[in-house]
Amino acid sequence: MEDSRVWEFEESLWTADADHYREAVDDCCLMVVPAAPHVMAGPEAIQAVIDTPRWSEVRFEQQKVSRPQEGLIVIAYQVTASKPDAEDYTAFCTSTYRRLEHDVWRVVQHQQTPPISISE
Repeated sequence: MEDSRVWEFEESLWTADADHYREAVDDCCLMVVPAAPHVMAGPEAIQAVIDTPRWSEVRFEQQKVSRPQEGLIVIAYQVTASKPDAEDYTAFCTSTYRRLEHDVWRVVQHQQTPPISISE
């Protein structure tokens, strides 16, 4: 998958509907997010994503793409997501995709870490 398609796919995970998640997120996916229960696997991860309200707009920065082996893509980035009547959400994220067959990819890992503020 070309880099531009990788970022389109990742954006769709922030903005698309529940049917898209069922197709895009693998049954063995592991997720770590800043809301309880924080660490999720498999169907629990898929359901958690489905139950999350969709963002209407996302902006990626600090985008990195790695292809450690054939059929595996790992990305890292900073996201700012927004929607009407809600505060913007910013986090540092990673996602890992594996190819099942030609042009069929699934998310097998995703994590979000909000910026950490350390006072001196």
